[in-house]
Amino acid sequence: MAAAITVSSFRFAAVIAFLFVGILLASTVGAKPKSPSAFVKKTISSHSIVIFSKSYCPYCRRAKGVFKELNQVPYVVELDEREDGGEIQDALSKIVGRRTVPQVFINGKHLGGSDDTVEAYESGALAKLLGLATEEEEEL
Repeated sequence: MAAAITVSSFRFAAVIAFLFVGILLASTVGAKPKSPSAFVKKTISSHSIVIFSKSYCPYCRRAKGVFKELNQVPYVVELDEREDGGEIQDALSKIVGRRTVPQVFINGKHLGGSDDTVEAYESGALAKLLGLATEEEEEL
C-alpha cells in the first residue's frame, strides 16, 4: 500500500510540474510585449520589411505599392485596425521623431515615410537595401 501511495504521489507531482512548465512557457512564448514601444522594437527586429500604416491612408497605399512592384511582402501593422494603434503611433513618434504614417523600416533601420520610400525605390537604393538585383546590374 505504501508503494501505491508513492507512485500515485509521484504521478501527481509530475502532472503538477508539467502543468507549471506549460503555463510558464505559454506566458513567455509568443507573449505580447508589455509596452507599445517594446511592440514597435520587437516588430522592427523580427521582420525584414515593416510598414506602420493606416488602411485608409493614400500615402500608406503608395508605400505598400512600392513593395508590391518589387515583389516583396512587407509586414504591415494597420494602426487604425488595432485597439492600441494610437499608443503604437505615439511610441513610433518617440522612436523616429514623426507621428505621420506610413513609417517604413528595412532590416531594422528606419527608411522614412511614403516620399522617402518612393525616392529610395526610384533611385535604386531600396532594391540595394533589400539585396535585390536591379536591371542595370543584370545587364552588365
